[in-house]
Amino acid sequence: MPNVTLNPAERAAQEAQNRVLRCIEQRKSFLLEAGAGAGKTYSLIQTLKHLIEKEGKNLIRQHRQIACITFTNVACDEIKSRTDSHPAICASTIHAFCWQSIKDFQPFLRSTIPTLEPWIEKLAETEGVGQRRIDYELGHRRIEEERLLLHHDDVLSLTVALMGQAKFRRLFVNRYPFLLIDEYQDTAKNFASAIATHFLDNGEGPLVGFFGDHWQKIYGTGCGKIEHPGLENIGKESNFRSVPVIVECLNRIRPDLPQQVTDPTAEGSVAVYHTNDWKGKRRTGQHWAGDLPVAVAAERLEQLIVKLETEGWDFAPEKTKVLMLTHRVLAAKQGYGNLVNVFPYNEMFLKKEDPHIAFFVDVVEPVCTAYQEKRFGEMFATLGSRTPAIRAPRDKQGWATDMNTLLKLREAGTIGEVLDHLKRCPRPRLPDAVERKERELEQFGPDPQPDEPSHVTRLRTLKTIAYHEVTALASFIEGHTPFETKHGVKGAEFENVLVVIGRGWNHYNFNQFLEWAGSLDRLPTDKRDTYERNRNLFYVTCSRPKKRLAILFTQELTSAAMNTLIDWFGKDAIQ
Repeated sequence: MPNVTLNPAERAAQEAQNRVLRCIEQRKSFLLEAGAGAGKTYSLIQTLKHLIEKEGKNLIRQHRQIACITFTNVACDEIKSRTDSHPAICASTIHAFCWQSIKDFQPFLRSTIPTLEPWIEKLAETEGVGQRRIDYELGHRRIEEERLLLHHDDVLSLTVALMGQAKFRRLFVNRYPFLLIDEYQDTAKNFASAIATHFLDNGEGPLVGFFGDHWQKIYGTGCGKIEHPGLENIGKESNFRSVPVIVECLNRIRPDLPQQVTDPTAEGSVAVYHTNDWKGKRRTGQHWAGDLPVAVAAERLEQLIVKLETEGWDFAPEKTKVLMLTHRVLAAKQGYGNLVNVFPYNEMFLKKEDPHIAFFVDVVEPVCTAYQEKRFGEMFATLGSRTPAIRAPRDKQGWATDMNTLLKLREAGTIGEVLDHLKRCPRPRLPDAVERKERELEQFGPDPQPDEPSHVTRLRTLKTIAYHEVTALASFIEGHTPFETKHGVKGAEFENVLVVIGRGWNHYNFNQFLEWAGSLDRLPTDKRDTYERNRNLFYVTCSRPKKRLAILFTQELTSAAMNTLIDWFGKDAIQ
């Protein structure tokens, strides 16, 4: 198709894809940097289809494959669907791929596991690994009589260790002459480093293709930006998502990867709202300083929503997303205000860092939902192998009795009452981490003690809260409300986006970020990671909308921060 028929975004995309294909022809590894809305997944799929066309028959004949590592099961399924599950493609999540690659090296696994720090204490309780088979199922560390089960992190650590073995590398390259990594910025640091050391440094590995965007790294464990002389860096300067007025702002925020739009005449809007005019006493404290009181912030949010509705915004969940970079403003409205007050940092419950919250959200809630909807296969898959099986009619009756009791407590009981029930009838069974914390609380007795650790006091308080707040929190985390936090939005897009930015996050202060962004020469050397963490989240949220973007700051902004916003969004957009 002649270039004259292509719109600006399509021309930029074609130029980037041509560079990718030249790298493949020259057997040169590459990194495709695709900013928000650039169509990174499309580029990956086109690359896979090209490899299938050029290499597919030979690969199948030689029992070889193109390895395509993804970050999520959803992305993996999408790749399989769009390549018709071609036998020349091995599309898999990183943990599944690594386990498939190392599982047959049992002697090496048995000898290496005792050197992994998480296993040192655990193995001290037994006679060691012995001749147990090393296995990997649900990602929980466990020692059984005949086998040892790995955590997700163990699988990556063992793969990295095996990559240091020349024999393993030879077998790997022979099996996978092409290695494509999706969302490279979220790849574990040790795995990305091992690829660079063992495959790129000496040029003896497979042809490696990285697809992603280091400005969209918003998970703490990812490697972020990858730089290596053995990689050709290719910028995909397209934006197929947003209207010009939004893309122009993104280009000012990120001038080193300017994007071209699909329709230069498309209309939309960008507006930034601040609360510097409020004269009352703002919040104090290390993580809350400068923010509005919760009630005032909620009022300002409601007023802005009404204003935007009069300007044509449709706040139906399928049309508009409210992205909250502050949290207590919404907690009470969503139905888990008391739960939020238990934790000093939002990350502890939103990122499920607390083991009790992780257990409730990842196991109890899905199990209860599946049981209510009679999806029993899904229920048992979530429960895993540690759950007592149904072997007789009385077992079935016992299951029904216990689950019905759990459902009642889920609606009307406290978190403590739900836990007490699960201790009596482990359906589902409490994870080791939860059991340990429960035993520690029991050691301090039923009443608060002056010398008890803060995490014990926190658990004591948590157990008094109504369990239905957990259900509300789970619904929020899983994206079943019109609102989102940073964790549910990467890769998503919406017609309209309202971003609410305040304090309360342990690792985020957007006023400080804006001050630094306006004068990078003032950025302290030891604050680079902090700056990039704030920058990436700001970029990800601002790049979600197709048509309309509005940003509300509930924290007070300095003149330096305001100047940065004016530079990026224009003086007329600041309200």
